[in-house]
Amino acid sequence: MIAESTESEVSKAATAPLTRADFMTLTKARLSALVVVTTMFGYLLGCRGGTFDLWILLHTLFGTTLCAFAASVYNQILEMDADAKMKRTADRPLASRRMAPELAFGLGWLLAAVGILHLLMQVNLAAASLAAGTIAVYIFVYTPLKTRSSTNTLVGAVSGALPPLIGWAAAGKSLYSAEALFLFGLLFFWQLPHFLAINWMYRDQYEQGGFVMWCNGDETGVKTGRLTVGFSIVTFLFMLFPYFTGHASVVYLIGTTLFTGFLLALSVRFYKSRERRHARQLFFYTLLYLPVMLAVVLLAWH
Repeated sequence: MIAESTESEVSKAATAPLTRADFMTLTKARLSALVVVTTMFGYLLGCRGGTFDLWILLHTLFGTTLCAFAASVYNQILEMDADAKMKRTADRPLASRRMAPELAFGLGWLLAAVGILHLLMQVNLAAASLAAGTIAVYIFVYTPLKTRSSTNTLVGAVSGALPPLIGWAAAGKSLYSAEALFLFGLLFFWQLPHFLAINWMYRDQYEQGGFVMWCNGDETGVKTGRLTVGFSIVTFLFMLFPYFTGHASVVYLIGTTLFTGFLLALSVRFYKSRERRHARQLFFYTLLYLPVMLAVVLLAWH
């Protein structure tokens, strides 16, 4: 009876229509939107002092969006059993078995193929290669590593830091430059306090899902707090880089000192109190911090 019931559920999932809500969840639309925004930022920064081409930007965003969707789909295919064990992800289409993995696999393959080919044909080889590399790191390195080593957060930050370089490359700029390094570092270091905060808040669920995170077993928050403060200090120092290398004006220096300084202050407060509400406040501030700093960079870049 149990086997028959399971087969029936799988059969229903295979024939069930893909709803808009499930598509948004499957492609992690909000996370993908962040990828698109940072890609656009990289292109706009790359166009400063040069030629802005609206069509190149639109082609870049379209291809990058499809690639971001594909990465999210394959991530959920690989993690559907783990997602089913966590309250915050149990209702995802694959975790809840509302969707057949075969359907999701086909959708992910189509999105990846069209996205990469579109970037190759309409933008350039560098942008297409970076998009393909982002998918590869996210799916073949980061996702499997989440159940094996806590270093997965660093690897995940690498894949999350590549989208602005897609935009930078689309603008025809060199990836072997101080500016490209800054674009990568801005997204890389921003993600670390961001993920530490959310991981600590949901550490029990991550453990239930079988994920190996820095916050696992850290009931007091001491370890997480120290890591958060440490990475926030590194972020603060790194964000001074453009001003002291002559790439940004004093407006940038003031902006990054204020906004990154407040990020550090929130990290220190979380470390001192180790309360969930302070981790939550830090998490939400990181969501505000990124777009604000992107705007500051665009306004104050030489």
